[in-house]
Amino acid sequence: MIRVILPFHLRTLARLDGDVDLEVATPATQRSVLDALEARFPMLRGTIRDHGTLKRRPFIRFFACQKDLSLDPPDTPLPEAVANGAEPFHVVGAIAGG
Repeated sequence: MIRVILPFHLRTLARLDGDVDLEVATPATQRSVLDALEARFPMLRGTIRDHGTLKRRPFIRFFACQKDLSLDPPDTPLPEAVANGAEPFHVVGAIAGG
């Protein structure tokens, strides 16, 4: 099981009170986690990744094991600690402005 932590606005949209535990095939990748997340919560489609290209939205970041994984290719295996459920996969909404 992979534990996914979503930002408040996405938890609200998906009507969640906490973290999400997802069953993901090995090797666990960003793509497989996001595919499983969107399959379980269809209302999140298009909020984290673009509908057509499936690329990460500009103001969404991915973190795990104290590392920014946002620019990693989507099929790169996630760290072992995330794959075995010891550490969560964070989806973070970035803030910009001036």
